[in-house]
Parts: sequence; structure tokens; C-alpha cells
Amino acid sequence: MILTYHGGDFVKAQSGDTIVAVNPISKSSKLKTTKFGADVALISVSDADHNGVEEVTFGTKVPFVASGPGEYETKDIFIKGFASGGERDANNTIYSVLFDGIHLCFLGALINDDLKDALEDLSDIDILFVPVGLLGAEMADKIATKLEPKLIVPLGSDADIKAFLKEAGESAPEKLEKLTIKKKDLEGKEGDIVLLSA
Repeated sequence: MILTYHGGDFVKAQSGDTIVAVNPISKSSKLKTTKFGADVALISVSDADHNGVEEVTFGTKVPFVASGPGEYETKDIFIKGFASGGERDANNTIYSVLFDGIHLCFLGALINDDLKDALEDLSDIDILFVPVGLLGAEMADKIATKLEPKLIVPLGSDADIKAFLKEAGESAPEKLEKLTIKKKDLEGKEGDIVLLSA
């Protein structure tokens, strides 16, 4: 699997010819957009920074779209969407995705640490994507610690990431243009932080 980061909360996961786009940025956003064809688009919240389905519809690729809580299956990808807890988070969906044998978790536009009913289902996470810019460093670290993933990928600006690393008591690892990983590479990992450049 190859993971790349495209700014905001936008992540691309690719295995072979199959592409999953998570929270693609819309062209009406102030954030920079990226255009490519995806097989699946996961939308955590309906705003311009997260719902750019048109940007991941390209050529013959028209993605299967999941845009809220529920269970989905397409192209051997198993997806569970959970509503976040708390009044301010009412419209956000957290996604748990089993893709290419790797359990990915995307917190989306989460803005508080109330994981509501999702917590029980969010176990054995291989790679957790944390929206540090929205949560703040302290809360992002608290959630990442609670969920106990093998790898943590913080999402946000350089200042957000720096604050997160300080909160987690970690020195800054080298930023990667992409993370190429297989299930066996995750053995022995316990909350290791990986930085991806946008």
C-alpha cells in the first residue's frame, strides 16, 4: 500500500490499481486541490475542505462514495463509518477501513475527544490519521494514545505537527513524500509517528 498526503485531511491510499481518497479537497476550498481518479471516496463532513468528490472523479474512474455512518463494502475494501460524539462534532464521520489487509482509521474533522460508540470498534488499528489542526496537539495526542495504533500519521500545518510532536515527547522524524507499507512492516510498531509531506 502507498499512502500520500494532499493537505488538510486529504489522504490517498493506493494498492495496485485501486485508489481510496479520504476527505478530498473541493475546488471551492481555499486549500490546494489535487485531481486524480479514485475507486472509493470517503467524506467525513460536508464542507469544501472534505467533500471534493468531483476532484477524484477522473476519466473512467467514478468513485463509490461513503459520506456518513454505516457499513460499506466495495472492491474488497471493508468500511465502517461512525458518528463522532459531542454536539459540535455531530456531522463528522470517523472511518475504519480494512484495505489490502491493513486496518486504517481516519478521524476526519473530529474536534473533540468524545469517540462515542466508535471506541469499541476502533481496536487493533494499524495506521491512525489524526487531524491535529482541528483537535489541537494535546487532544490529538490523548486520542492517539487511547486508540493505541501501530503507526500515527498527524495531519495539519507544520506548526500543528511540531506542537503534536512536542506533546507526544517525540523528536521529528524525517518527512516522507509517500509511505509504502505492507502488513508485515507493522509488526512490533507501537504508536510510531510517521510524517507525510503535502
